[in-house]
Amino acid sequence: MHSPLERSLPSLSLLLFLWIISSISITTTFRPAKAFNVTTLTFGESYSPLFSKFNIRRSPDDRTVSLLLNRLSGSGIISSDYYNYGFFSASIKMPSKYTAGIVVAFYTSNVDTFEKNHDELDIEFLGNVPGKAWRFQTNMYGNGSVSRGREERYRMWFDPSKDSHRYSILWTPTNIIFYVDEIPIREVVRNAAMRGDYPSKPMSVYATIWDASSWATSGGKRKVNYRFQPFIAEFKDLVLEGCIVDPVDQILSSNCTDTAAALMAKDYSTVTPETRKSMRWFRQRHMYYSYCYDTRRYPVPPPECVILPSEREMFTSSGRPKSKTRAGGSQRRRSTKRRSKAAVDLSRHQAAM
Repeated sequence: MHSPLERSLPSLSLLLFLWIISSISITTTFRPAKAFNVTTLTFGESYSPLFSKFNIRRSPDDRTVSLLLNRLSGSGIISSDYYNYGFFSASIKMPSKYTAGIVVAFYTSNVDTFEKNHDELDIEFLGNVPGKAWRFQTNMYGNGSVSRGREERYRMWFDPSKDSHRYSILWTPTNIIFYVDEIPIREVVRNAAMRGDYPSKPMSVYATIWDASSWATSGGKRKVNYRFQPFIAEFKDLVLEGCIVDPVDQILSSNCTDTAAALMAKDYSTVTPETRKSMRWFRQRHMYYSYCYDTRRYPVPPPECVILPSEREMFTSSGRPKSKTRAGGSQRRRSTKRRSKAAVDLSRHQAAM
């Protein structure tokens, strides 16, 4: 017969193992990958108020700008220049507490100059309900192709209201990459069959916060609750790298040719085999809608879509996930085992970067 202590050893061993795994996850999950080599700007060097200047707050050193939403209005900023291709980035901290119905957006557009045939690249955060994972989407329009939106939606693997994280848009003549920190989450490679659907006209860079109660969270079921106002989105580490142009003339100088070539030679302009593993990990675990797999909407996938069997098996014909877990239920309902496995997986991928 075994003593009570001997009988408890397997349980103690299991607890010790789980504690070690948990410790590894905590210490490595949030270890930053190698940062991009970029130059950050002050607000005055890079942006101007777009609307509701009274809801825009600049830090004393002018390197952080806070955009507020309250009952009076949302707010927004716009880059002081237009760019013909570029790398645009900001470290953003989302509003905290109850943020359902609120959209925080970081995007490029030229709709103010090309109203009927504008281009646009979007990163939009879709508000949040406490206890659930934050959701966000990326989208692309070219030459006014608003009826052919190319949106993908994802769940965050962290709480973006706790700390600032870097969100970036790379736009070159040959490819577009969306980044969260240094992890590429989506790449669009230019295809000749896309024609004008590939953004090609000079664009400004925008950051906004606004009330989107009608659609942003749970299809509009969750509205903005102004008892928690003001809602504050903080932007810092502002990066605008590209060729400054006149959007009307669109006469590209040799300097723009040189700038585009230099941009395409940067480390963030290529998805390497190592970072592609991270992108695949992210998309398989956290993407919950893709237009490329929405065969009801697009019986023939748009030409830039690269259909991966590992992704296709995740989705129904509506482009939505087969599994409720992939759709992103409450974080509280997930088991400890699933959380630990996801954390370990992320640790492995970030360690490889």
